[in-house]
Amino acid sequence: MKIIIATLFPEMCEAVLGESIVGRARKAGKIDVSCRQIREYTQDKHRRVDDTPYGGGMGMVMQCEPIYNCYKAVCQELGCRPHTIYMSPKGKVLTQQRAAELSKTDNILIVCGHYEGVDQRVLDKIVDEEISVGDYVLTGGELPALVLTDAVARLCPGVLSEDVCFEEESIYSGLLEYPHYTRPEVWEGEAVPPVLLSGHHKNIEAWRHEQSLELTKNRRPEMYGEYMALHPPVEKKKRR
Repeated sequence: MKIIIATLFPEMCEAVLGESIVGRARKAGKIDVSCRQIREYTQDKHRRVDDTPYGGGMGMVMQCEPIYNCYKAVCQELGCRPHTIYMSPKGKVLTQQRAAELSKTDNILIVCGHYEGVDQRVLDKIVDEEISVGDYVLTGGELPALVLTDAVARLCPGVLSEDVCFEEESIYSGLLEYPHYTRPEVWEGEAVPPVLLSGHHKNIEAWRHEQSLELTKNRRPEMYGEYMALHPPVEKKKRR
């Protein structure tokens, strides 16, 4: 799949996208992630991309034309219209389910706003959905775009070594992930749970599931309720 990030700060994005799992996947050709500098699509000789808001108010608003020109260039490059996302606190909050759905999309264009926002007219014209990464405000859309890219990219085939790498993680299964332990066996007087040293895979799996249930029940009761509604406990038949 292709993910294209339209931004005023491509260097900021590339610094993150070139590292770790996503960086290795890009180098290996498992996923195509790139950035577009919105300033390159302005027709203003000063490469201006913003102006004062109509109606007054603090700050500046990003103009329609540079963003729309960037969008049209991406469409021409791809030969089709990409699924276009605007990162905004007004959007629906990103979930693991939505990330999984987006990982099956061939082409995604992520538009990053800045300053006080973007002229609504271009959003109405090109954007398919707005996505938020939480109920707070950031300086620009770059960090949310990187979060979305990471969440989607790691679910694409070949990015992680095996599907089990994400299938057992927090949220993906509907539960929070169980605790992890590694060497040394005893640290600061605290020992690794004995079941993890037993070598009994069935018991280990059962323990991990119990831990996930308990953590989810205590920390995310709404998630626990949804999970239990889909996975009601099986009542054991009483022996006569």
